Amino acid sequence: MNTFILAESNWKTLQDAHIEVAILPWGATEAHNLHLPYSTDNIETERIAREAARKAFEKGAEIIVLPVIPYGVNTGQLDIRINININPSTQFAILKDITDVLNRHGIRKFLIVNGHGGNDFKQMIRELGPLFPEMFIATCNWYQAVDQSRFFEAGGGHADEMETSLMLFLEPGLVLPVGNAGKGDAKKFRIKALNENWAWSERKWSRVTSDTGVGNPSKATGEKGEKYFNAVTDSLCELIVDLARTDVNDMYV
Repeated sequence: MNTFILAESNWKTLQDAHIEVAILPWGATEAHNLHLPYSTDNIETERIAREAARKAFEKGAEIIVLPVIPYGVNTGQLDIRINININPSTQFAILKDITDVLNRHGIRKFLIVNGHGGNDFKQMIRELGPLFPEMFIATCNWYQAVDQSRFFEAGGGHADEMETSLMLFLEPGLVLPVGNAGKGDAKKFRIKALNENWAWSERKWSRVTSDTGVGNPSKATGEKGEKYFNAVTDSLCELIVDLARTDVNDMYV
């Protein structure tokens, strides 16, 4: 039993426990090329949050990891077979209810660990702020925690070398041999600005990629995944420890 994992703990342990930070992993259920499971984002995000929390707990952080939310925003992938979509408004309703519970029990710091590119919690946090003024709510994308080019040759962003390597380390039994994967070739917008950082539109996934992947996974290895996992969880651990140790009324220097 890990007392910092809510699903594994019990009321005897938690009824009088002091908790500084609640951590919510949030993933998605969607196709990941031809070789990775639909649960890829959930496995990665839950395991990364769990390991980062373990490291933070061993450093004295008073924390609790909530069960992973397994569904994300997939409005651009509605025609991909059995990709599960929940709308941003649904996400906000879930987030509001969870925040209300934490606030009622005096847990004033809340970190959402995101593992899916279609999820974006920034505006939701802005809206939650006036509703729960005593709460400090933050979000992070674990896949942006460290520079991926330190570990991987090919980029992409979805079922690519990084995600395939990570899954080969975390759950190799759920990964088909990489020879079964598509190449992850992806089309870009015809509009130049939409391929840059200052303009944005949602991509229609089945028109962008034929195998649902973006990025070539052919050079993925479990060894690369392990090194990346350790680096990401070290970075996330630092964030969690800093959150736990910082007074919500004294956040700025």
